[in-house]
Amino acid sequence: MTPNETAREQIKTAGAAAGLNRETIERLLNIDREVHASLPVRMDSGGLRFFSAYRVEHNNWRGPYKGGIRWHEKVDIDEVRALAIWMTLKCAIAGIPMGGGKGGVVVNPKELSVGEKERLARAWAKAFADIIGPKKDVPAPDVNTTSAEMDWIEDEFSKITGDKSGAVITGKSVPNGGSLGRDKATARGGMLVLEALRERLELPAGARVAVQGFGNAGGTFARLASEAGYKIVAVSDSKGAVANLNGLNLAAIEAHKRENGTLVGAPDAEAVEDVLAVDCDLLIPAALENSIREDNVGGVKAKVILELANGPTTREADEILQSRGVLIVPDSLANSGGVTVSYFEWEQNTTNAKWTAEEVDAKLQEKMKAAAEEMWKTHEELAVPLRVAAHVVAMRRLAEVAPAI
Repeated sequence: MTPNETAREQIKTAGAAAGLNRETIERLLNIDREVHASLPVRMDSGGLRFFSAYRVEHNNWRGPYKGGIRWHEKVDIDEVRALAIWMTLKCAIAGIPMGGGKGGVVVNPKELSVGEKERLARAWAKAFADIIGPKKDVPAPDVNTTSAEMDWIEDEFSKITGDKSGAVITGKSVPNGGSLGRDKATARGGMLVLEALRERLELPAGARVAVQGFGNAGGTFARLASEAGYKIVAVSDSKGAVANLNGLNLAAIEAHKRENGTLVGAPDAEAVEDVLAVDCDLLIPAALENSIREDNVGGVKAKVILELANGPTTREADEILQSRGVLIVPDSLANSGGVTVSYFEWEQNTTNAKWTAEEVDAKLQEKMKAAAEEMWKTHEELAVPLRVAAHVVAMRRLAEVAPAI
């Protein structure tokens, strides 16, 4: 099942569980708009290359479309459609007044120079300037994009439109209107959800944690979890995985990663074939979609999974895990801290305000705790899995504001 098929099935399942009428469900199964573009970029060699790009706007009943721009050589329109649907659900679950969108560019950014990345970002802004905007569609970073690309897009958009608010895009650098706390927001939001639910998830003190994907979200989550008393026993990146069942030395792991560009060979750790199969209490998939699949789910030993990545568990694997009694805290809640602080950045830009890091953290904690409590309440009310419960919360909130046709 493709990511888009999975997302659509989740809409149908949650819509039925929420008791929504057929027309509302059907409207949420459809995409409002998608735009395809070919981005011309002058390369350092002097030659011209064209990069395929997409922007999908799924639903804006609750507010402007919101969603990141992914740069990856394997990104395709099916994936972007799914991610846009998940953003609609995620914003509704988090209780923020925004809708769902997503963008993608087919490119391996590791092959580009800094100058080529800037020209690609500016080409993206030119191609999509007519549909994005502070009150229309507000992009953000995603896989392989950072505050640098957001700053370039914001600058190009301001040149084209004259809009100087910065609210066209979030995830910008702090000096350029970005929000304090945005760099750790996804991981911190996940930790806040985990702490809100830890006792009900029956996780022991000092629970053993394995993290797939030691990037910004996964790496930051590992540090926060370690500081909170959890034992990090395994981590992985795109080149390999390492483990120590007595607990990894995260400072040494991070230093090794910075110096060598990989976790492989890290001190006081042994290489393992698959981080998903490490013996642990809590598994954190923080890489790409479809990481936990029917062909590898049998190796998963964790009793609780908290999804920091978007769509890391296929529908087939999800059903198998549910049958085994594994509790899955879904991505639509677990990684919604990122979009929540993105919304905070947008609000600060539109009101010309600047919040302190403490204010951002306090507001994020309030949002994440409330969202976690509402999901669990619905889980108990309807006796459905946590993923379905989270989506029911979202579908109910969307149905409440569905415009008449």
